[in-house]
Amino acid sequence: MLEIYDVIILGSGPAGLTAALYCARANKKTLILGGDRLGGQTAGIAVLENYPGWRGSGLELSEFMLSQATTFGAEIVYASAKSVSGDAESGFNVLCDDDNRYVGKTVIVATGASPRKLEIEGARDFFGKGVSYCATCDGFFYYDKDVIVMGGGNSALNDALYLADIAKSVKIVYRKGAFTRAEAVLRNRVAERENIECLFNTDLKKISAAADSERLVATTTDGTEITVDGIFVAIGHEANTDFLTEDIRRDNMGRLIPSEMPEGIFVAGDVHSEIKMQIATAVGTGCSAGMDAIAYLNSKS
Repeated sequence: MLEIYDVIILGSGPAGLTAALYCARANKKTLILGGDRLGGQTAGIAVLENYPGWRGSGLELSEFMLSQATTFGAEIVYASAKSVSGDAESGFNVLCDDDNRYVGKTVIVATGASPRKLEIEGARDFFGKGVSYCATCDGFFYYDKDVIVMGGGNSALNDALYLADIAKSVKIVYRKGAFTRAEAVLRNRVAERENIECLFNTDLKKISAAADSERLVATTTDGTEITVDGIFVAIGHEANTDFLTEDIRRDNMGRLIPSEMPEGIFVAGDVHSEIKMQIATAVGTGCSAGMDAIAYLNSKS
């Protein structure tokens, strides 16, 4: 006989952990399906500066938030949802990638977003062999080496600053003429670093192996060849919603529209449509989703 949870939360980023805290404190039997690692994207932030009240790494914040939720009885399993079936009347069945199944009276989708993959020649061939989507995960491999960071938002500039402390040189490749989407404080820090060079109005069209070494050659759209040791990609994110059926409505970015969700399913975090993708907004939507799930459960009891 399968155990029935009041709330199953998909995702262990700030949104999911906040929802778990609220639900567990309301004495609802709460399960967090935490994916393959605690914290989602937040866990990869080496120095977290723009979340009020916190000074430390993203992983440390995630661990602290999890400890709060589990103190009130929330459980966590490190698995990801493969599918969600059923309904509010009969219960939601969540099948996971470890082949275990969990049943909940409500579901909070807080699966976040994943880095958008670079779709140019060679990008897939060299993934894990010089092409990376996580500077804090792989940066230490490039001590005193030359790297490229692709992108022009906060994530790209943060990655470049992180890598500048490790690598010999960092080139930021950005297809636009200025970092209009990035915060001023990050733009200023990038400008102050002697080993960071910004290549504006530039994009890559091909990645290949250098003929005489283990390095990579990044070819730009105008034919310029840049020889480097690593390429870090930070060109945006895509919502993690593939496990949901096609009848659940998404916006043009693939994110979920809370008002369009089936009864008993709630949305929080970066997978939520029309919100800024920040930790502070993730926590806010996690709070709202948790409180909505609690109110829904109370109305049915």
